[in-house]
Amino acid sequence: MERLKQMRLRRAFFLLALCGLLAAAALAAALWMGCRAVYSRYPLGGVSIDVDGTITPLPQPTPEQLRMLRALDIAGLLGWILFPVMGLAASGALFYRWKLKEPIALLLEGTRRIQAHDLDFSIPPTPPDELGQICAAFENMRRELLKTNRELWRQAEERRRLNAAFAHDLRNPITVLKGSVSLLRQNPSDEQALDRLERYTWRIEQYVEAMSSIQRLEQLPVRPETVSLSVLKTELEETARLLAPALETAVRGPEEGTAELDHGMFLTVAENLTGNAARFARKRLALTLTLERDHLLLSVEDDGPGFPPELLKGGPKPFGKTGEGHFGMGLYSSALLCRKHGGGLRLENRPGTGAAALASLKINREF
Repeated sequence: MERLKQMRLRRAFFLLALCGLLAAAALAAALWMGCRAVYSRYPLGGVSIDVDGTITPLPQPTPEQLRMLRALDIAGLLGWILFPVMGLAASGALFYRWKLKEPIALLLEGTRRIQAHDLDFSIPPTPPDELGQICAAFENMRRELLKTNRELWRQAEERRRLNAAFAHDLRNPITVLKGSVSLLRQNPSDEQALDRLERYTWRIEQYVEAMSSIQRLEQLPVRPETVSLSVLKTELEETARLLAPALETAVRGPEEGTAELDHGMFLTVAENLTGNAARFARKRLALTLTLERDHLLLSVEDDGPGFPPELLKGGPKPFGKTGEGHFGMGLYSSALLCRKHGGGLRLENRPGTGAAALASLKINREF
């Protein structure tokens, strides 16, 4: 039974049909022989000619016996017709029950649940025949649909949070601008009001630019290319030298090998994390590049005061102010780019050493 379930559909059907026909032939032959045995017990009529030429009439069958003999002939012939048909029908029924019923039921149930927008299920493993392969492909499709739906939901949630944060942070500048306009109407020569107008107009411009940059990042496609790991390490050294010239920097990473990733996204994440760490570091900045299975890890550590507890708990948020003129968009955009590249961003505080940001990007590496 188990061997039959593991067979391909064509081979399984051929084997079942062959077994059905063989069983039908055996039953038909047994029926024929049984009919012949019964047939021999009845008188057949005619004459018997002895060796010496004596002719002896044989008993003639009665009308009832003739009907029985005809019935036996018909039964023997029908056995050779009906038993093969019944054998093929039984083979088809067994083939459906053992090979088709379960996969078809799973596919129908999966289709019904997908039509009902329910993707929270899974198709159990099926035998590796043609229908089993279709079930496996169906399960892969369900997983991709679930992954896509979750990603769309996450993007919608992120966009909602972004819009809410944007609207919330614009309230104060707008209120100040309204008050400044009212003061200018009363006293057009009020220099302080003019300064506030200029400062808050510049602040709103920064908000709008940050919002536009996030929208562009969400639509940015991932374009992987093969990049040497030594080149990435050299670029990290150059980034640290430009963004943290007054700090003691250390860059570690592999000197050999290549990785397939979006070079521009990696540099953007590295620049954002390095720039953020340089703002809070006191004396030292450390960048470490490592490979872990199918991910490239970039660790940026500083000896500053560390991340605030609310940032560690809730993660980077848009327009989460981290200093004068900064809206927390560097960490937020880095987390967004890492997720687009199949990885993520983790923030933590190292006891006695400061803050550490660990970015991971999914890669296909070669050696």
